[in-house]
Amino acid sequence: MSSPLTVLIEPWRVHPLAWLHRAEARAIVAELRAAGRSVEVQTFAVEALPRAARILLRLSDPVMVDAVHALATAGVAYRGPGATALACCYDKWRAVHTVRAAGIDCPETRLGVEGDALARPVVVKPRRGSDSLGLRVLRAGPVPARFRNEGGLVQTQVFGAELTVSVIDGVAGHPLRLELPEGVPYTFLRKYLRRPKRTPPGDPRLAARVQQSALAAASRLGVDWAARVDFIHERATDRLVFLECDAAPLVGPASAFAASLAAAGMARGEQLARLLDEA
Repeated sequence: MSSPLTVLIEPWRVHPLAWLHRAEARAIVAELRAAGRSVEVQTFAVEALPRAARILLRLSDPVMVDAVHALATAGVAYRGPGATALACCYDKWRAVHTVRAAGIDCPETRLGVEGDALARPVVVKPRRGSDSLGLRVLRAGPVPARFRNEGGLVQTQVFGAELTVSVIDGVAGHPLRLELPEGVPYTFLRKYLRRPKRTPPGDPRLAARVQQSALAAASRLGVDWAARVDFIHERATDRLVFLECDAAPLVGPASAFAASLAAAGMARGEQLARLLDEA
């Protein structure tokens, strides 16, 4: 029998990410316990790191960065993103340049201090952030003051179908199309409160392109656990554009990560086995 699993969760704080990730952690703990697994839950604190033999990290990106650093420094093994992959993906400016160097198409991108050089419309968002918090479309006018620095990112808006695909252990799931009108941004509100339908694209050739590009991007970014890679397909030109790679995605039973792998024929049991390194 495998040793008990400790799920390391987000400390409670008045923030939507804390609510979201604590809820997802509860869902994963419930499904593991329902399958007869011995699972303990511990709240992350630098001064009280878990010493269990098997640890699964379920934390939002900003807390995940701190936890990964603390655990790696203390020499504690865990299941979750490696420090290098997390740092590269969490910094969207760095991620775009890394992926572009691999020959993958990306939107024209500037730091906030240079964002006024791009033709409108543009997408403005934090350089380091998660779950589309702070993302907005700017159709005219200067970059807002709060983004006009090296912590802001400005990208030329690409119009097309938004696609997301899971990657784990060098395997890509089936791409899912987010059923949004072209030009409507996939904001935090739409991700979690007004969630659009997710459907496989009807074109097998496009699906294969997305999978290949996702695997190439994940490899270039050093992904060593689970990831979700987002693209946009500009149908008028057949251009496939990389948007971002989430190296610490939600992986619960209702997540896009789980749905993408399920659409490719990977049952939830196998997904959990891969997430826990039991495959």
